[in-house]
Amino acid sequence: MKKLFYIATITTLLFSCKQEVAEEKVVDDGLITVTEAQLQSSKMEIGSPIEQDFEVIVKSSGKIDVPPQYRAKVTTFLGGYVKATKLLVGDKVAKGQALITLENTDYLDLQKDYVEVAEQINYLKSEFERQKTLYNEKITSQKNYLKAESEYRQAKGMYQGLREKLLLLNINPANVERGKFTSQITISAPISGDITVMNANIGMFMSPSDVILEIVDTNYLHLNLSIFEKDILHVKQGQKITFKVPESSKEQFISNVQLVGKSIENKDRTISVFGTLTPEIKGKLLSGMFVEADIITDAKKGFGVPSDAVITENDKHYVLVLNSKKTEYKFKKVAVIVGEKSEKFIEIMPNDNVNAETKLLVKGVFELTN
Repeated sequence: MKKLFYIATITTLLFSCKQEVAEEKVVDDGLITVTEAQLQSSKMEIGSPIEQDFEVIVKSSGKIDVPPQYRAKVTTFLGGYVKATKLLVGDKVAKGQALITLENTDYLDLQKDYVEVAEQINYLKSEFERQKTLYNEKITSQKNYLKAESEYRQAKGMYQGLREKLLLLNINPANVERGKFTSQITISAPISGDITVMNANIGMFMSPSDVILEIVDTNYLHLNLSIFEKDILHVKQGQKITFKVPESSKEQFISNVQLVGKSIENKDRTISVFGTLTPEIKGKLLSGMFVEADIITDAKKGFGVPSDAVITENDKHYVLVLNSKKTEYKFKKVAVIVGEKSEKFIEIMPNDNVNAETKLLVKGVFELTN
């Protein structure tokens, strides 16, 4: 008989415990009820909004970029077939380093034209000077003098133009004048940096409109952000920027506003803002990475609650305000307007239901709303 009594007693206790755990929250007339035991076991805390220092921020997005003078697209003004290249994407190159060799018989035609004009120019120059002397001595007509002058100046202009073309192709004009022709040209790096794009293969024909490869000098990486027109008057040079690369990591990086654009030209009514990067940060980033950034424009005082105390539903924000406390705690879900955010706190704007004296659930809200 005693054995049956003990079994019945233990069963009753187990049932009571399970019932208490099951009653994690009770909703009564829109109020959420919590017992003292539940409050303690779930480590919930009740507190009031506390005055905090909040940073006023302007949210923006953009990318990791480099200034135009440190990004180069390598092309050729006279096409050719790719003869040789040993470079791959990611290779580092120095300014003036040989990048690629092109071959084309058109290069020979250009050199032939140059030599022909070079040979004519000496004769035309002497003829022009002779006619000038004769004209000054009134021995020849003005017509002959002007004709000789015109032919000489035309040849001289053609000579200079062809010479510049040879120099652009990295062909030495002096060698050409000595009869040393070449059907190959070597294209050199216009800047130092890393190769980010390589479009050339052996045997491929590269026309003047083709980008053979691209070089980016990652030593000059910077932050390029787009700020909306409504926020731009708050952004000043020297302000702190915090940013993340959401697709790559959760690490937060620091920058400072270096330059602020002076005109609105884009269709989306934005202005470019540029930020500096330290060498350490540059080593972790790549040109073209998308970033999300906060520009800290000011600081202010405000009443804040822990971030976990705010419930967000359908783009609206709520807190659980203590409605009454007798044998149990009763909380009411109250809508609030939030302001600035810090690492651990969210600013809430005081209203008729929430102020500095209001008691609300600041820890354990997740336990009651899920």
